[in-house]
Amino acid sequence: MTRLEKARKIETILDRIHPLPAVPLSHEDPYTLLVAVVLSAQCTDERVNQVTPALFARARTPAEMAKLRTSEIQGLIRSCGLAPQKAKAIRELSRLLVEEHAGRVPDDLDALEALPGVGHKTASVVLVQAFGRPAFPVDTHIHRLAARWGLSSGKNVVQTERDLKKVYPAEKWGKIHLQIIYFGRSHCPARGHDLAACPICSWAASKTRIRAEARR
Repeated sequence: MTRLEKARKIETILDRIHPLPAVPLSHEDPYTLLVAVVLSAQCTDERVNQVTPALFARARTPAEMAKLRTSEIQGLIRSCGLAPQKAKAIRELSRLLVEEHAGRVPDDLDALEALPGVGHKTASVVLVQAFGRPAFPVDTHIHRLAARWGLSSGKNVVQTERDLKKVYPAEKWGKIHLQIIYFGRSHCPARGHDLAACPICSWAASKTRIRAEARR
């Protein structure tokens, strides 16, 4: 089976199990999604969704957020972890949105990546989920599963993104990105996983991969 054939079969299974995947981070617009994704670094989506209501009740636009003290933002997001760095980034990116982008989140990858605290994955999430622009965000979970399923060499997330973009059409990147995340949570954990019983790993994972993971 070629990599492209395998990708199509995986897509069919994902469509059956997670046909309409929703963005897991609660948000109302591109700005609140951007802030939520920044907060999600090394933090669960559930925790972020617990924190953002109070944060956005205090400030839900770049102009309002930029007026807050960093210490106040930090206090509101403390339970997310890395609060000092995230609070500073949220305040500074809000200030730059006001000063350089008329208070709007840009729908451009380079402009997003230029904002404090916004890396390639965060920018890609905002681009595809807030604006519907082609992007395939790859986090550690997608990187792991793409390698496990033989869709990528697994060398690094940059290569994984390139490999996945080759086997899936651009108009499906946003959906499949979410489907893989949800499938990983529901069927395909990193540890203690019975690959032989998995709807995808049972046939997609190589014997070498199965033996390697069984030894962990």
